Amino acid sequence: MDTYRHKGLRKKLVDLLREKGITDERVLNAINAIPRHLFMDNAFVNFAYKDQAFPIGADQTISQPYTVAFQSQLLEIKQKEKVLEIGTGSGYQCCVLLELGAKVFSIERHRSLHQKSKVQLNNFGYFPKLFFGDGYKGLPAYAPFDKIIITAAAPYVPEELKKQLKIGGYIVIPLGEGEQQEMLRMNKIAENEFVTEQFGNFSFVPMLENKSFSS
Repeated sequence: MDTYRHKGLRKKLVDLLREKGITDERVLNAINAIPRHLFMDNAFVNFAYKDQAFPIGADQTISQPYTVAFQSQLLEIKQKEKVLEIGTGSGYQCCVLLELGAKVFSIERHRSLHQKSKVQLNNFGYFPKLFFGDGYKGLPAYAPFDKIIITAAAPYVPEELKKQLKIGGYIVIPLGEGEQQEMLRMNKIAENEFVTEQFGNFSFVPMLENKSFSS
């Protein structure tokens, strides 16, 4: 259920994100449209509209709303662009991308999260293409993509993902190991050439290579 109280709390969250520097009104409207509390366990519903990350099971988290908005803003999504998301998680970031008009292809390495998000997103009226597998490998069968977003801390930029990006497209990735990562936006300007911008430190759960989990 999405009540007037929830909608009021969402509006306050959007106002906070605007104060913190999110300027893309389309991103703010997407955050305002999506009932974040429905992506969280009941125990955390009272915290759903705080600007914080929270556990969702399988040692994963639903990202802080500011982080979701920041990455979404960096992508500069245009209508009907094909976007590859690495790390479906709760499905919340996926919904923001869909609200922005993207065609989303999303990979999750935890089967339990993949199955849960598939049911939930369809119940909410969202129908992205969801896959269970290794995000480092991307989805070559569906490439090329206009944009790629990685929602976990990567120790390096996977070569397979670089290959699957269109020339002119962006990869947004939190790069680095340890407690904090550097947020990068990489613009593919030629087949083997990227221009990289840095956007400060963030904290993500790690992106593990060559692993998928059935639980």
